[in-house]
Formats: sequence, C-alpha cells, structure tokens
Amino acid sequence: MKLQLLSDLHLETEAFEPEPAPGADLLVLAGDIDATWQGLERFAGWPVPVLFVPGNHEFDGRAVEHVVPALRGLCTRLGIRLLHRESWLFDAADGQRVRFLGAVRWSDFDVFGARERERSMRAAGYFMRLMASTQHGQPFDADAVRREGLACRAWLEAALAEPAAGRWQQTVVVTHFAPSLKSADPRFGRQPGTASFCNADDDLIPHTDVWLHGHLHCRHDYLVARAGRKPTRVLSQARGLVDKGEAEGLDPGKLIEL
Repeated sequence: MKLQLLSDLHLETEAFEPEPAPGADLLVLAGDIDATWQGLERFAGWPVPVLFVPGNHEFDGRAVEHVVPALRGLCTRLGIRLLHRESWLFDAADGQRVRFLGAVRWSDFDVFGARERERSMRAAGYFMRLMASTQHGQPFDADAVRREGLACRAWLEAALAEPAAGRWQQTVVVTHFAPSLKSADPRFGRQPGTASFCNADDDLIPHTDVWLHGHLHCRHDYLVARAGRKPTRVLSQARGLVDKGEAEGLDPGKLIEL
C-alpha cells in the first residue's frame, strides 16, 4: 500500500495546485490545508480516497465546538473522510487492511516537562491571539488548548492499546501536531514556542507502525526503534510558505510505502 501525504498548504494565501501522485492508494491531508475551507474543494473527485485530519488553522476565528461537525458536513459532500479522535479501517488494493487513527492532537505544553509548562503556555499566547477562536463563548486560550490536547492524548492512548486480533495488519496515526521533539523545526530549536508545535508522545510512537503529522513547516522522515519489531516511521510532508523558502525541497508526489 502506498500513501501520498500533504499538509500545511495554506491555500488561503498560497498559490499551489495539488496533483495526485501516480501509484498512490490514498491521499492523507494532515491539516492546515485552508483556513477558509474553500481549498478542500480541490480534493473532490480525487482519483483515490482522501483522508483529512484538521489542523489548527481550520479552527481560525471560529467557535471550536462547531468546527468538526461543520467540517464533517463539508467533507461528506466533497467525498473526503474526516477523522478527529476516530479510527478508520482501509482495505488497500494489495489486500492489506490498515487502521488509521486521526486526531488534531492539540498541544498539552508538556514537551519540556511539567516544570516548563507555564512558560510554554505563556509563549503560546501569541499564537492563540492570532487564531482568535472561542470555545463555548470564551477565548480559546492556552488552557483550553491544553484540555483539548489531553483529551486527544487520552483517546490516542486508548486506541493504540486496542489489540488488532486479526482485524488489521498495520496502524497509521495521523495528527496535525508533531509527536516528538525530534520533529522540531531546526530553524527555531528547543525554545518555549516549540511546545506549541510538538508533543511528548514518544511513549506512544512504538505502538504504531507509521505516524504522519504536519504543523512544522519542514519535512521529516525518521525511524524510532521498538523492541522486537520493525521501527516506527515518522513523517511530515508540510509545504509551508513560499516567501519564507519553506516549500523548497518538497516533493508533493512522494510515495510512502507501508
């Protein structure tokens, strides 16, 4: 089975025409496709199934509690499979049955440990002001993001603990936020703001075969060892912003073989 992965296209401001990758069985969109949602229409009628996990920018300026239901309605009309704290079994043409687990996985700001949490949350204030979202009539601030992040973490942990019992051959996790500091953007390193992009889900990574993410405007493809089993592969195919040079080196047609 082969996947095409795209994220952080930012079609609300960027000029980019996504094209199907020859040989792909599935397209995965790992968030921040278009803050206006209009860009999702480009994936209607895609030649293979499309799986979409929202990113933080899909929530911009909106009431967070209404976003997933509204996006689900749009995606259903467009023929796109939306996942947020949900699983999906996909039967590939080669006979593989793959379980996909999808969640935004908002930051819980614990990537540097509990002692640095407050500092990381203060740094997140800048991003939350730009986002300008609400939740149940209140500002969607760092505290609210942490609550959502912990809920995502709890859901993922429970889903990854579920035994396959012959129902699937592989598991692929798709999140927008990164699962490890190993995915930190090398331009910025390990500063408090990095906690708004990466989580400390390193203990969960060995429980999946592949982990796909976005959010960092750089590419990653690395292995995480696990005892007695093939290493977990962690990948990001984020495009980012052209005027910052972030799209340089992106191969949008790259195939990820499971």
